[in-house]
Amino acid sequence: MSRRPRLAALAAATAALIVLSGCAASTPEGETDAPAASDAFPVTIEHAFGETVIESEPQRVLTLGWGSGDAVLALGVVPVGMEAQNYGGDENGVLPWAADALTELGAETPLIFPATTDAPAYEQIAEAAPDLILATYSGITEEQYELLSEIAPVVAYPELPWSTPWRDVISITGTALGQSAAADEVLADIDALVAEKAAEHPEFEGKTVAATFDVGGTFYVYKPADPRVEFLLDLGLENAPAVDALSNGDSTFFYTLSYEKLDELDSDLLIAYAETEEVGDIFAAQPYAQSIPAVANGGLVAVNGASLVASVSPPTALSLPWGIDSFVDAIAGALK
Repeated sequence: MSRRPRLAALAAATAALIVLSGCAASTPEGETDAPAASDAFPVTIEHAFGETVIESEPQRVLTLGWGSGDAVLALGVVPVGMEAQNYGGDENGVLPWAADALTELGAETPLIFPATTDAPAYEQIAEAAPDLILATYSGITEEQYELLSEIAPVVAYPELPWSTPWRDVISITGTALGQSAAADEVLADIDALVAEKAAEHPEFEGKTVAATFDVGGTFYVYKPADPRVEFLLDLGLENAPAVDALSNGDSTFFYTLSYEKLDELDSDLLIAYAETEEVGDIFAAQPYAQSIPAVANGGLVAVNGASLVASVSPPTALSLPWGIDSFVDAIAGALK
């Protein structure tokens, strides 16, 4: 798939398919007060298209896809360029947690280049003069990888497009920046937060769940390997056997299910992502939605609002802490 697998991605694919400034001086674009790299260079990172050697500590990092930009910011580095995040982002394509991080770093918004469904914005990427391109959770093809590599070294996803576990996005970014220890600290803080929320809700333990998105006449069910499902399992939930039994589709992160078969999607909880509350309400009122056992039994978890949906679809180094309270509250509400 050629776009990010957030709900915006699916919506786009379904067409065929789906700053604040403080009083302190701003950090110049591409320069930060980030801690110096603690790891030795050169660093070699293996990925789906081979391996990339990073000869020295990157000074001008550019990010593609989902999550890499947040991971870079979480490590105290301001990218020279980030791909626009149109789903849940502001008018410039900057997500709220990224805007918060830029403010905390005293940095101006970097170059935000357009997200396209056919190919990266090569010209604008080249103009940013990066010395490293991170595309760890993206859909770039091998041909696109080769073209981007003419601009700067590129770190692609490890195996499959749009499927990198969210923790790996953070750890790979840390390795690429020479800050693996700092990345471990970011992960430890997030893991502690997730464990805290899971402990606060023992009722989550063992409840089965299906994560879904209904758009453009197609009903999507996220695969067990998808990072947003991984997050649900971290909270103590279990992937529904009915989801495990699905097998259709070539996508790396979702199945499709016809409306006529939704009564077979048996689970305790159904996560339904929707861009707005109105869209979520329209879905819940549909007869086909009412045929889903979890919906009929009061187990519908309505995750409404583009920014909230984006924060957990899938989570990132910055978005997970931003959205976890609202997300957990929605799940808990469906189990009362």
